[in-house]
Amino acid sequence: MSFSIRLNTDERNLAESYAKIHGISLSDAFRKALFEKIEDEFDLKIAEEAMQEYEASGQKSRPITELWKELGL
Repeated sequence: MSFSIRLNTDERNLAESYAKIHGISLSDAFRKALFEKIEDEFDLKIAEEAMQEYEASGQKSRPITELWKELGL
């Protein structure tokens, strides 16, 4: 599948500079940016759901120093 994007001159220059710095094509730069954004948002959604489950469970967190003490570290 292919598609096109309209960019103004500044946007195109920025995108081309990014691609050049990373030694990739402009197409690969957009593909990489798109999928990194999707992955970041997906990870954030999973983290938010996990936090809600944790809070709903009634468990309480404790300082990491307590765990270190318990483990003798």
